[in-house]
Amino acid sequence: MEATETAPDGRRSRWDGHRLARREELVDATLRAIRTHGAAVGMDEVATSAGTSKTVFYRHFTDRAGLYTAVAERVDATILRGLSRAADDPAPTGEPAAAGDAAPVGARDVVRAVIAAYLHLVEEDPEVYRFIVNAPILPPRERPSGDVAAGMTHRIASHVTELVGAGLAVDGEGMDSADAFPRLWGVALVGMVRATADAWLAEGGSAGGPTSHELAEHLTALAWDGLSALPIARALH
Repeated sequence: MEATETAPDGRRSRWDGHRLARREELVDATLRAIRTHGAAVGMDEVATSAGTSKTVFYRHFTDRAGLYTAVAERVDATILRGLSRAADDPAPTGEPAAAGDAAPVGARDVVRAVIAAYLHLVEEDPEVYRFIVNAPILPPRERPSGDVAAGMTHRIASHVTELVGAGLAVDGEGMDSADAFPRLWGVALVGMVRATADAWLAEGGSAGGPTSHELAEHLTALAWDGLSALPIARALH
């Protein structure tokens, strides 16, 4: 007996597509609510922003942890795209280089560009950043142990390691991707920038301190050249 192939169920495919589109719409509404009401937004405010009920959200995301994860994945993807664009165009102003001026991008330029891009995203969307890092929407019983944003940090660190590795290749330096040190260095760099961004936001961001560009320059000097390269250290000598 010949095996018969089952034809794809067009209705199911259309329903799956509708569900995915609806989830994206609900994530969009959640981001609007966060920007309007702050990182501590509640589910009632999120549902109102979407023009629907909390029941609809739970139908699509199961619980608040599921919604948080979906929002974190969206923000994560946005950050990674921003870092890639910055690494491709590391001009300090963020403007593309003039025609004929393009040159291979070295590792230090990449480090400065990705730090600046991360800080710019934090500055542009501070409440969304706080929502991801602190996850106030998650009640204690739904919170994972440890750092709720650890997954995002490690994904960004892996991406930064790849970008810097490409820059080192331009500089003529090899980087063995199997070596633990480059990967750990990426985690250390992102951890430093994230901790600095948290403190910077708490102190008012550029309104109460250095601009994101100034902060990126200092963090690049610290990461690339060490403390001795910072102006205050040079002044002590």
